[in-house]
Amino acid sequence: MKLDRVIAVRNSKTVYRDGDKCIKVFSENYSKAQVLNEALNQAKIEEIGLHIPKISEVTMIDGKWAIVSEYIKGKTLAQLMQENPEKKDEYLEQFVDLQVEVHKKTCPLLNKLKDKMNEKISKAELDATTRYDLHTRLEGMPKHNKVCHGDFNPSNIIVSEDGVMYLLDWSHVTQGNASADAARTYLLFWLEGDIEGAKKYLDLFCKKSNTAKQYVQKWMPIVAASQSVKGNEKEREFLLSWVNVVDYQ
Repeated sequence: MKLDRVIAVRNSKTVYRDGDKCIKVFSENYSKAQVLNEALNQAKIEEIGLHIPKISEVTMIDGKWAIVSEYIKGKTLAQLMQENPEKKDEYLEQFVDLQVEVHKKTCPLLNKLKDKMNEKISKAELDATTRYDLHTRLEGMPKHNKVCHGDFNPSNIIVSEDGVMYLLDWSHVTQGNASADAARTYLLFWLEGDIEGAKKYLDLFCKKSNTAKQYVQKWMPIVAASQSVKGNEKEREFLLSWVNVVDYQ
């Protein structure tokens, strides 16, 4: 495999293209278990009927673990939004339609979203009283088993040349409450500085999924605390500022 064409660089991962293959190479600090778990999650999602790149192998390259999957030719939805600002509302509609489609799926073998969030809240840089309050709120939220992508944002969607949307990066996928997944996407728009996009997204998601906006907002402090465990200091500071927003308006 040739690793001479870089197509994306993420935290601790570099993605290369070699012909019709896409090779995601992980840094040395990724364990075998983490990489195999990501590949297994993606393989499970392949079976439920969504458009995603199919995995062909898991291997080692120069002492680093790598996942090889099919290369999807096209542009990310984030690129298209940037290149065609006049069509952003149209793209946003398609974006939400895809997320709602994902949430209609179930995959019983996935990890549970609540378990993952409880674990992360325990590690958050918060005092014991706040952590206890967040754990209690999380346990009180309705239990669902919908597929939740966990990092649903325009840069994780490739629009192929024939207009089909392929969803990438299934490393954070769980089964759980769709509104928690929507709260995460809303906060991702905020982290990108797109406040108007965040508001439009939330309005669209609630309309298309027939969900009360207040219900998604109840998840935001919980999701923010959970997500604050990873990321840089600036992101962590921003996310932790949401934790005490009990009744977000």
